[in-house]
Parts: sequence; structure tokens; C-alpha cells
Amino acid sequence: MGDGATSGERAAGIEQETNQKILFLTGGLMIGPPKSTTVSGSRRSAQKHGLDYEILDAQQIHARFPLLHPDPSAIALFEAKAGFVRPEAAIRAHLQRAAQLGAALHFEEPVLSWCATDQGVQVTTAKTTYEAARLVIAPGAWATQLLKLDIPFVVERQVLYWFEPLRHRELFDCAHLPIYIWETGDGVQFYGFPADAGSEGVKIAFFRAGEVCTPETIDRTVYPHEVETMRRYLVQHIPDLNGQLLSTATCMYTNVPDEHFVIGLHPAYPNVTVASPCSGHGFKFASVVGEILADLAINGHTHHPLDLFKPDRFGQNTNLPANS
Repeated sequence: MGDGATSGERAAGIEQETNQKILFLTGGLMIGPPKSTTVSGSRRSAQKHGLDYEILDAQQIHARFPLLHPDPSAIALFEAKAGFVRPEAAIRAHLQRAAQLGAALHFEEPVLSWCATDQGVQVTTAKTTYEAARLVIAPGAWATQLLKLDIPFVVERQVLYWFEPLRHRELFDCAHLPIYIWETGDGVQFYGFPADAGSEGVKIAFFRAGEVCTPETIDRTVYPHEVETMRRYLVQHIPDLNGQLLSTATCMYTNVPDEHFVIGLHPAYPNVTVASPCSGHGFKFASVVGEILADLAINGHTHHPLDLFKPDRFGQNTNLPANS
């Protein structure tokens, strides 16, 4: 995403400004067969960006992190400086700081439409209409409806699980267990976190394994067969986590064909900045994405390279209603 402050430095800054703990450096494991996307892709990325890492074989993984039971042929890339951010705390901290700096925050006010001309922009919500010189719009799973771009966004339903460990509860805390993304021999990817004092249980989920949905059609029920599928992978790879299911949640994961973000000035409206960092993956980059959006809205450009994320990179026309 370019040079400047790292995500860790930005998180540390917002922690200091708001007196909230949001960043936890636990280390990170990318586990899978040697030629898997998870391992080989992580190695290429680490080498490209000059990140320190270790390669561990299956015995080394289990010896260092005894809760984990990889297949004998699996290896892992371990990055000591990886970690996680508490999303709720991070959002709360950023909102708090924004309000302190003069932002007006509005909640439970869905956007119905927007339009833009050379003179400015207008946004109509369920409560009123706002006018401004510029607009930044980051609509998440509502991107197809609100961005006015003919981009093939796909929204997937994802299920999150929180389990109570069967034993060795203390080994699931941040001092003993890193974050991990695990690609199994059958190509399935799941990811998880150490136990966090801010929530009950230990979180784990499959990566990009959900059904296509929309914000209107998403099924919020988590079914027994879905839980059993997750338990099969726990039994094989993290058996001590296969305890009581404490809670579940469903979320929407927005994606595009090349699996990159959509960030930039709207191709048809230079006074409108659009952003689809695409759900949980994009959240990790929230601080730098926010910096980019501010640059584009205020100056019309940013020093961060954005060619990878251009809204018009799919070679399609903007999808503009007649009243735009």
C-alpha cells in the first residue's frame, strides 16, 4: 500500500490518542502444504516487502505450538510481528477520535441515493438530504447498489464460531497462540485467533467458503451441519478447541474477481471517492485506507500507489442512472 507509517504504528497512535488497547502482536502462522497458496504466497510477500520470517516444518510447528496438529507434510511461515486488532474497539476508537476532531457522526440513517454534478454532491438518506462539495462512499456489502459502478461485486455469507476449549485453556491466550491461516490438504482454508479478553471463547472461521447472498437475502441462521463441518477440522487439527460452541455470527464478505480492493476517484465524478476494501480483509488496512480516502477527497491524489485498486480496471462502463 505504499510507504509511510505502518499499520502497527497507526494502531499504536490511535491507542495513545484514545487510551484504548486495540493492537495485539501475537505472531502469525501461515500453514499448509509447501506449494499451497497460503504458504508460498506469504513467502513471496514477505520477501518482497523485506519482512522477517521463519519456515517451520510440521514437527517444529507442533513443538512450538502444541495445540496445533498439522499434517506431516505441512510447513508454516511464522512472522513474529503479526497480530490482530480488536475490531469493535478499533472502530470505537476511530469514531471517538473523529468526533474529537470535529466530525459529525450519524447512525441508523440508511443512504437511499446520491448524485453528483460539477457543482457538488447530494446524498439522500431516510431522514434528510445533505449537500457537500465532495463525497466519500464506502458502502460495504451494498457496493453494487450504491457505487454506480459496473463492477462484478460478489457478496458471500460467512459464519464465525466461538468455541470453549476442552482443555489447556491457558494455552489459547495471546502469550501462547499466534493468529493463523491454515490451508489443509483438500484446499480448504480456515483461520483463527488466540483467546481475547474482550470476548468469550476462541474465534475460528472458514476463509471464503460461504454462499453468495445480498444484504437483503442473507440467511442469519447457523445450521447444525455447518457447525459439524467446522468440528471435523477441529478434531483433526486443533482437537483441544473442539469443546462447547458458545456463539456464532454471520457476516457478509464482499469480493471482486481479482480479490483486490476497489479504491479511487469515481471514473465519472472526480468529486466522488469510492472505496470497497472488501470486508474483514480490508479492515486490516483501515488506517491506511482512511488516509488514502482523505488524500483523494481533499487533494484529488495520494502518494500511495493505487493502480492495483482502480475502480475502472475491469474495463467496464460506469453504471449511471438517468438522474445522476
